[in-house]
Amino acid sequence: MRPIFYAIAAAVLYALMTPIARLLQLRTPPVLEAGLLYLGAGIGMSVIYLVQKGIGIPRTRPSVGREDRRFILAMIVLDMLAPILLLLGLTLCAPETVSLLNNFEIAATTFLAVLFFHERAGRRLLAAIGLITLSCVLLSLDQEGALRFSPGALFVLLACVCWGLENNCTSSLSEKDTRQIVILKGLGSGSASLVLSLLIREQGPGMAACFQVMVLGFLSIGLSVYLYVLAQSRIGAARTSAFYAVAPFIGVFLSLVIFRKLPGRLFWLALMIMAAGVCISVQDTLDEEGA
Repeated sequence: MRPIFYAIAAAVLYALMTPIARLLQLRTPPVLEAGLLYLGAGIGMSVIYLVQKGIGIPRTRPSVGREDRRFILAMIVLDMLAPILLLLGLTLCAPETVSLLNNFEIAATTFLAVLFFHERAGRRLLAAIGLITLSCVLLSLDQEGALRFSPGALFVLLACVCWGLENNCTSSLSEKDTRQIVILKGLGSGSASLVLSLLIREQGPGMAACFQVMVLGFLSIGLSVYLYVLAQSRIGAARTSAFYAVAPFIGVFLSLVIFRKLPGRLFWLALMIMAAGVCISVQDTLDEEGA
């Protein structure tokens, strides 16, 4: 049961990011907040790495090398852009909508893997991607019922495209030490975002608010990824992703509880279509592993 607990805990921690970030965003500008989130993940994972090294826990994967530099650079740039776009979308969209739109990352990852990395996708997976995309289109429509897209939703979808491309870059480093990858992504993307925040002269909040954002980054990005990898090493990638797929739906539930505002009928229709798409995608992944 322990690896299942790790997978579910990773999903819950990741789901915290959208509603809590919306609360913290009242005091923190988006670019600065994105930098602090990733910086918190990088610093927190560095502490875990040093503690494990100090008590003699052996490394089970090879270190990142010079041959990996182009993928690392791409990850840092994409991980700098994605959270900024997400937080910009969060300023214009309801948090439960943003949580659900995060599932478009599955569609973006698959589409980019087929288009640029020459991976194959079966009919069932393509059907799942179609349902997820349809749900995202419904969620992106203006809430007043007009046939125009919400700018906030488009920002979130662009963030998912960035993360989808970043996922494909990360898969090229799947055999390397995951802790090092999280540290490099966190410190690199976080530092770059902080520099950008200074260049555009964002007005930062107090130290307490900055610390809260960094703690959220450590929990929702750093620790979540670490627990995900622990689960993956014990029950396999497909089963871990099946548990982790509930994260956006947990985010929707938390957003509804925290902000106590019920969305319209279009949201619930999109939610059902999204759930069907995710279920088909998870089943396809499990069948692939079983084969």
